[in-house]
Amino acid sequence: MTRRTGLCLLAAAVLAGCGSQKPPVKRYPMVGEIQVLDAGTHTATIKHEKIGEWMEAMTMEFTVKPASEFVKLHVGDRIRATVVVEDPAYWVTDITVTGRSGNP
Repeated sequence: MTRRTGLCLLAAAVLAGCGSQKPPVKRYPMVGEIQVLDAGTHTATIKHEKIGEWMEAMTMEFTVKPASEFVKLHVGDRIRATVVVEDPAYWVTDITVTGRSGNP
């Protein structure tokens, strides 16, 4: 192996290692209201306030982790939670029910 080939292989290995790093996991506080629950997929559609610099206020579906967090939720619950973002995945955890809406 020539010196030039060795340097090229070393550079390729360094570049390959740089591309394999995951972006950091981010956590954001969330305030919202449960609109829909899907027990089959452990997802909740939540009408939420702005979530840090990550997302504007809107209504969207979130996976709820772990299952023990999902089972305590009911449609109409007002919640405080943590949104975990591990791009491209995201989910809700550490949920506290803070109240219920007036809707049945």
